[in-house]
Amino acid sequence: MDVTAFEEIVYIKDEETGIVTVALSNPGIKNAMTFGMLLELYRAVEMMEKDDTALAMILTGAKSGDTEDPAKEAFSSGGYFNMSYLEKLDAEKKKHIDFTDIAQKKLCLKMWQFDKPVIAAINGLAIGGGFTLPLACADLIYMSEHAWARLPFVKMGVAPELASSYLLPRLLGFHRAKEILFLGETLSAQRLFDLGIINKVLPHDDLLPHARKIALQLIPPAGAGLSVKLTKRALNQPLIAAITETLDRENEYLNNAFSTADFFEALAARKEKRPPVFKGK
Repeated sequence: MDVTAFEEIVYIKDEETGIVTVALSNPGIKNAMTFGMLLELYRAVEMMEKDDTALAMILTGAKSGDTEDPAKEAFSSGGYFNMSYLEKLDAEKKKHIDFTDIAQKKLCLKMWQFDKPVIAAINGLAIGGGFTLPLACADLIYMSEHAWARLPFVKMGVAPELASSYLLPRLLGFHRAKEILFLGETLSAQRLFDLGIINKVLPHDDLLPHARKIALQLIPPAGAGLSVKLTKRALNQPLIAAITETLDRENEYLNNAFSTADFFEALAARKEKRPPVFKGK
């Protein structure tokens, strides 16, 4: 097994099958998606594009070493914008990060045009970008029975990202999508399945084995790998222009929202563990 060193993800390629497991790995902050982690995800996709023996990706969350309770696992707690992290960020990484790309246009388009199959195995909580990342970038989404999602963008005084403002209405219908985005309520894995957003809910211990089983059906020798690639291109390519336009709009709205009184009030309320008092500006 080839294990490639990263700081905020774990990249493991099974040499026998060609399946690459990429695990989000910031256990101290519930696998929150920092700018550094998102850059590493981009580089992981680049590595797979250049590696003809890397045939499929399974995207999951690294297990925290301090708990054996599957109900407390995290896929990702979403975007992480702590200033102390940014101050400590490696200078070389900073050169390659566009800090205005909050909607993650670069990563989203990279993965949208990546023609190898990507299977998300959501093993625990998935908040904000922790759910919109697999929603936008994975071809198939499987969730543990203990996993759940929440899209709290409005409750944080900001706007959606990773093209979720385009994808969710088309998956759910406008009114249901608006309800989920406006209210930011917790959605169980079963609820997400019932809504048609994910493919299957599995017993926790069966999640990764099932993802691997599906991956093996999509790649040689059991799967017609070229046909899978062509089918993925046929489905994705007609939407690239719309996805690009959506990400530009989301970036505009997010960059505006991050300077509003409501956003700073949401941060203060979270820190002080109280309900926010918004002013609508």
